[in-house]
Amino acid sequence: MMWVRSTMTYRASFVMTALGNFMATVFDFVVILLMFSQVRTLGGYTLAEVGFLYGTTSAAFGIADLVMGNMDRLGHRVRDGTLDTLLVRPVPVLAQAAADKFALRRLGRISQGALVLGWSMAHLEIEWTPVKVLLMPVMLLSGAAIFSAVFVIGAAFQFWASDASELQNSFTYGGNTVLQYPPSVFGKELVRGVTFVVPLAFVNWMPALRILGRPDPLGLPGWVDFASPVVAAGCCALAGVAWRVGLRSYRSTGS
Repeated sequence: MMWVRSTMTYRASFVMTALGNFMATVFDFVVILLMFSQVRTLGGYTLAEVGFLYGTTSAAFGIADLVMGNMDRLGHRVRDGTLDTLLVRPVPVLAQAAADKFALRRLGRISQGALVLGWSMAHLEIEWTPVKVLLMPVMLLSGAAIFSAVFVIGAAFQFWASDASELQNSFTYGGNTVLQYPPSVFGKELVRGVTFVVPLAFVNWMPALRILGRPDPLGLPGWVDFASPVVAAGCCALAGVAWRVGLRSYRSTGS
């Protein structure tokens, strides 16, 4: 709350930084628009369908980035010993690390993803059923939970490799970029990797294919499209274990 109050003290600055964050993420979709200026479909998907994938993963990632995005700062605290100040406070260390320099400007990423999602849904001819309507909030919330778990697991790894924030970013920011495109444009090995190894496919690919009426490139059973909440729960449980193990292994610098 302290960081939120500090940010809102200078509201004009907040608006400008949030707008800057919004515009920075707009260029990701501009790249897609430039691709479609040369082709009619991308991997068999129309612009509106790709926009749907882009919007769902961007909104889910934006929520996770807002809540857990500062976890990549943990390595700096481990190296300089300032993590000790978090350990002596009567608040869970994970909550303090996540709230460290909380950046409300990241709302720009969420709003940009939501706008693209709304635009795509207005241009898609989807036969909405109760199941598909329910899948929408479940997909976004589960996707945010999966990305949040990856942020925490990456932060836990920094207890041993304190300069590993870029490795963490390759799975978070990099994973978000991959999920903005149809699975049909990638090789089967990569699709299997983000399904069975680092299950980012459950952020949006699996449920989104059900909503769009698209076939699963791996030919998995239909119930897999509804497995995002289970995968999210498993990822969060794994992240909790990794965090506790990493925190117990922490040794102060002594300074």
